Amino acid sequence: MMPNQSKRFLFVATFSVLHFYSFAQDKPVYHKDWIDFNKNGKKDIYEDPKQSVVSRVEDLLSQMTTQEKANQTVTLYGYGRVLKDEQPTAAWDNEIWKHGLANIDEMLNSLAYNKSAKSSFSYPFSRHAVALNNVQKWFIEHTRLGIPVDFTNEGIHGLNHDRATPLPAPINIGSTWNTKLVRGAGEIVGREAKYLGYTNVYAPILDVSRDPRWGRVVETYGENPFHIAEMGKQAVLGIQQNGVASTLKHYAVYSVPKGGRDGNARTDPHVGFREMHELHLYPFRRVVKEAKPMGIMSSYNDYDGVPVSSSKYFLQDLLRKDYGFEGYIVSDSEALEFINSKHHVAVDYKDAIRQALAGGLNVRTNFDPPSTYLTPLMELINEGGLDMNILDQRVREVLTVKFKLGLFDHPLVDNTTLADKKIHTQADEDISLQVNRESIVLLKNEQQLLPIDVNKYKRILVTGPMAEATNYTTSRYGPSNNPITTIKDGIIEYAKGKAVQVNYSKGVDVVDKNWPESEIIPTNLSKEEIESMSEGVRLGKESDLIIAVMGESEREVGESRSRSDLNLPGKQRDYLMKLKETGKPIVLVLVNGRPLSVNWENKYLPAIVETWFLSGQSGHVVADMLFGEYNPSGKLPISFPKSVGQIEMNFPTKPAAQAGQPGVGPNGWGNSRVVGFLYPFGYGLSYTDFQFSNLRLNKKQIRPTDSLTVTVDVQNIGKRKGAEVVQLYIKDVVSSVTTYEMDLRGFEKIELNPGEKKSVQFSILPAHLELLDQYNKWTVEPGKFEIFIGNSSANLPLKDSFDATKE
Repeated sequence: MMPNQSKRFLFVATFSVLHFYSFAQDKPVYHKDWIDFNKNGKKDIYEDPKQSVVSRVEDLLSQMTTQEKANQTVTLYGYGRVLKDEQPTAAWDNEIWKHGLANIDEMLNSLAYNKSAKSSFSYPFSRHAVALNNVQKWFIEHTRLGIPVDFTNEGIHGLNHDRATPLPAPINIGSTWNTKLVRGAGEIVGREAKYLGYTNVYAPILDVSRDPRWGRVVETYGENPFHIAEMGKQAVLGIQQNGVASTLKHYAVYSVPKGGRDGNARTDPHVGFREMHELHLYPFRRVVKEAKPMGIMSSYNDYDGVPVSSSKYFLQDLLRKDYGFEGYIVSDSEALEFINSKHHVAVDYKDAIRQALAGGLNVRTNFDPPSTYLTPLMELINEGGLDMNILDQRVREVLTVKFKLGLFDHPLVDNTTLADKKIHTQADEDISLQVNRESIVLLKNEQQLLPIDVNKYKRILVTGPMAEATNYTTSRYGPSNNPITTIKDGIIEYAKGKAVQVNYSKGVDVVDKNWPESEIIPTNLSKEEIESMSEGVRLGKESDLIIAVMGESEREVGESRSRSDLNLPGKQRDYLMKLKETGKPIVLVLVNGRPLSVNWENKYLPAIVETWFLSGQSGHVVADMLFGEYNPSGKLPISFPKSVGQIEMNFPTKPAAQAGQPGVGPNGWGNSRVVGFLYPFGYGLSYTDFQFSNLRLNKKQIRPTDSLTVTVDVQNIGKRKGAEVVQLYIKDVVSSVTTYEMDLRGFEKIELNPGEKKSVQFSILPAHLELLDQYNKWTVEPGKFEIFIGNSSANLPLKDSFDATKE
């Protein structure tokens, strides 16, 4: 369902309706083809749309006071967070932002779980566009130079705004392996931002998840840098095609805190230099070079003892000089403060500010008033503690983005009434539905239990703590206040028209009362737990089929919510064991934000479905998949280890890094540990079968600067229409430094009817063959390369090779 947009709610919020603070000016500001931002009655260079961006920036910079420059390096959190006013007031003329601001974040977006941020201006959408216009007009008319603000907002799975189009979590989006769909989803986010008045979207996240204990796995595309780069590139292109900025996060090496620990730690990633470049920086390098995002968010953490948010190496040498980044860098909230308070490499806050600005950070963000930063910054400047050339350069970079965004030519939403027609349309909802559907991964399907045969299974029990859950569909980084259909209700609604009886019993809570201690110290079932499980078991015995909806809620997954174990939390497995004793077939539907070590479940249950964190349509999406209304096509973007004892266990991996020990021979004393993945990277089943054949290369020998074309035939040899993800992997057979056993270097999702065959073509570019050599240079070394093609990293039936020669 879309938000209620009936005519009785669609009114155009005019200035008289809003009763906002009146902007009286002695001189006209707005002219036919230019705006007199500094109110001096003449067209300055920075006000002239026909001048170059460089000229306009330098002209404006030359007119700015030190205070005005300082103000272009700070964020003001919007209404309900720091800002107390929904619209400008007379008191604003005495606030610190009378000298301007770099940006205002999350202004009037009304979050579902933040009552203080609820605003009457967030919806209808046209009302929000007018409200942001009012704020922008204040900055144009009431600051000396009229520098517009950049309105920023989150958008990692749909724009973070009241009733915007919802998308599933990023780990779901990564599971689609559908770059065209990701481009379309990015376009929705960017378009909705544009019509609502936002000018900068904090998305996508390009963090590489290598430790599933980490709480923010759910907010990433997965573990493989090539896959993340391909998905992230399309997200940026989709967002920015609407004329708004895309800000990548979190740069850099943020996603691997030691031991997966998050929360107050947020430091100490144990990553080697080459691994950092080949894994964690790879997506940023690729996306910055190929998609030209206009923003970067610097991360909290250090790398090898140096905080990223004050690192000249990360923020200037790599990002600007090597990658060619031309946007501005905003700190993650409190990252600048951590230079002093957490990392202790600055003697005080002023020293932290100095280090950050000198290192390359442009804009400080934190959940406190801008004055808490601007006051010590001005003291630092007045004491001579900051080179003014550094401040000028940081401001120059911010202003350049504002000019490129057109904020000095078209700072306002021109036609605010269009917002109600262009946001959360039926077409948008259809794309969202497709993203949700393609994100589901079928992990196991013994004897084709799925799709469920409604003629065979007339009595179904839906059980488990996540069957009635809703909050996981809505995070603080995405849309809010949209309708939600639970998985239980989706199944019940589907079954109504199929003469199938559905019963429900929760059976068990997500976690027990001793959690998280119970993850390391098991406890017996309580009397209440036994009684609750007994009711589910009784209903299970009376049913033909059991659908158990298990996993994690938003309380176990997310920012600062790392775990020390990867099993189903609480007593969920105990309940599954009791359900198995009924002898009835069980379909396990997982709702979770990270890989789980469901070893017992995989061994003893006939069908397992991974749904991750779907959006509000989850109930219908899951029901339609279980009953065969569509064929699942998702693939895992992250490996599932069998135990936390195997971590880190990912793809790609170095040669023999995850091999077993010898059981016999001079060094063989018998096996002492479990090895191998539970589910490998790229894995996912279908209701049909596919066959790969006829692998061919257009060349068997290339120069380091050449491209190579690889073609393969794929046929649907089953009885149902389905989509397959064709995956190409490359191995550098002999190299000057140790490389990965193989790595993903191409993928494409294709849909085939039963019996249909298609040829899929990949272009292997020199960049696909590069390694970071022992001199830290990206190069294509001569030698033999092997190509593998299949439908997962562990199922690669086709193989060929080619040679790269010297120039």
